[in-house]
Amino acid sequence: MSRDYEVFELGAVTLQSGVTLPDARLAYKTYGRLNARGDNAIVMPTFYTGTHVRNEGYLRRVPALDASRYFIVSIDMFGNGLSSSPSNAAPPFDGPRFPAVTLYDNVACQHRLLTETLGVTRVALALGWSMAGCQAYQWGAQFPDMVRAILPFCASARTSAHNSVFLEGPKAALLADKAFADGDYAAPPEAGLRAFGRVYAGWAYSQAFYRERLHRELGFETWEALLLDWEQDHLGWDANDLLAKIRTWQHGDISANALYRGNFERALGAIRARAILVPCTTDLYFRPEDNAVEARHMPNAELRPYDSPWGHCVASPSRKCGDFMRFLDACASELLAG
Repeated sequence: MSRDYEVFELGAVTLQSGVTLPDARLAYKTYGRLNARGDNAIVMPTFYTGTHVRNEGYLRRVPALDASRYFIVSIDMFGNGLSSSPSNAAPPFDGPRFPAVTLYDNVACQHRLLTETLGVTRVALALGWSMAGCQAYQWGAQFPDMVRAILPFCASARTSAHNSVFLEGPKAALLADKAFADGDYAAPPEAGLRAFGRVYAGWAYSQAFYRERLHRELGFETWEALLLDWEQDHLGWDANDLLAKIRTWQHGDISANALYRGNFERALGAIRARAILVPCTTDLYFRPEDNAVEARHMPNAELRPYDSPWGHCVASPSRKCGDFMRFLDACASELLAG
């Protein structure tokens, strides 16, 4: 079966946990060409239920992400089923035995891809939605001398306690399915996956979204029809992959490494890249208040909230939620011009 992406064979990777993951791999896709100086790269990691394919929605809808001018690298996160994941790892790291992977681990391996294989010397912009945006922060803190600008939207530099508690909800719904069998399921735990999607949908949009019946703009006559669509979507994901990425998400923290030793303010202050932080005012788990704290400690950051009832999903590359993509394009254009 043909594939539309490349694979970077990392070999044995020692993770932050101390566990060595053998035969690690990163899936990625590039668009455009790297210039002679190697400094026109745009890095786009993937988000929680995303792959490089879904990232292409941004390439179609954000003109600033212009492959005729920039070398765009879309990198699949560990655990998403294309890069090393519970669903594709060989024993003894298959399924529920897949080791804990952090955002630091992800970005360290992404850096190897860019420098060892692609010849990138400088990143013009690192950007992304949700967990991809968390990786944009990570790029800025982990490699401050390499990154010129970052644009995290509906994301944070450190996963808040409330965000972690939210994630325990869909996680618990999945684990409650007896068919999950502690991760060693013989067939997909469908009841758990459906429950996971149903719980998640209550958080992905805002109270105003449901009050104003905006689900009709997505083609669903009732909110129950929307929930059924979320159920169906999550049936397409491997349960252990979903849980592995939740673990990565819950431990997101740009200071949780030997560089900053838990000093969050110091890690933020080390991000020299010009940054525009874009929260949605009604996002229920990546709150603008957290981004406001971040901006105060980042030397070149501006907080630019986007007001919308669409909540976290305002930035979905497959949804048309007001003029968010136009707003995002203006931010990206400004950062790239700078």
